[in-house]
Amino acid sequence: MNILKLIQNGSKSLKIKNIQSHVLDSELIASFVLNCSREDIIANNQKNVNFEKISFFNKLIKRRQKYEPISYILNRREFWSKDFEIDKGTLIPRPETEMMVDGIIKFFKKKRISFLDVGTGSACIIVSILSENINSFGVGIDISNKAIKVAEKNILKFNLQNRSKLFNRSYENFYGYKFDLVVSNPPYIKSMDIKNLSKDIRNYEPKLALDGGKDGLDVIKKVIYKSRSTLKKNGVLAIEIGNGQHKKVSRLLKLFGYKIKLNIKDYRNNVRSILSVLK
Repeated sequence: MNILKLIQNGSKSLKIKNIQSHVLDSELIASFVLNCSREDIIANNQKNVNFEKISFFNKLIKRRQKYEPISYILNRREFWSKDFEIDKGTLIPRPETEMMVDGIIKFFKKKRISFLDVGTGSACIIVSILSENINSFGVGIDISNKAIKVAEKNILKFNLQNRSKLFNRSYENFYGYKFDLVVSNPPYIKSMDIKNLSKDIRNYEPKLALDGGKDGLDVIKKVIYKSRSTLKKNGVLAIEIGNGQHKKVSRLLKLFGYKIKLNIKDYRNNVRSILSVLK
């Protein structure tokens, strides 16, 4: 069987399951199995594939048929033009988080800063900020030991171990440091809405990183409150929020002494991140 036929068969298998990205996913799985780029497999699609690789390809296609996210199948996700290692212990990085990172980088304009990433996950935020602010130092904390192990891999992968530190602990139990910036992509989905998420999110991504409690604001409130003791004077809190939470979170920020500096909107013009300064 040649590469073209392999990809076509995979695409058909995924299309039956109503997976919209069936062609792309089949190509990505094929490039992973054959250890070459998508461009290479398309350019050389008449090359034959051996039985062992066909078997491996079909095994991964079956996982995708069960709606397992492609990022978990391949154990990688692109973020900020970098290839991050991820697994089921970490949330899959989203474009909305990239937008927040972009806003942070533009706000600080390569200024030397120290910052804390609350709920660091795969460390994609730390790595991205440090790659642009080369004189800065980042600390990541996460209550998930699995997430910290993935974060450690990415910190080492991008050779940032001398400009970062990771802790497996909760924000409530984090003391003794003051930062120019606290950044967080906390869980913000209402508990009752978890069941309405798509299968790939609901069945595979860590609930710990999704469930924001009854109103979706449980962890957001904790981050806003706790950051008052971990930010320097005029320090910045950058927090990602859910769609429709802008007004409530803005009120909370003002209540706890923050002045909003920047609202970051997604492609649909919804505010999805807020940068505020602690006065």
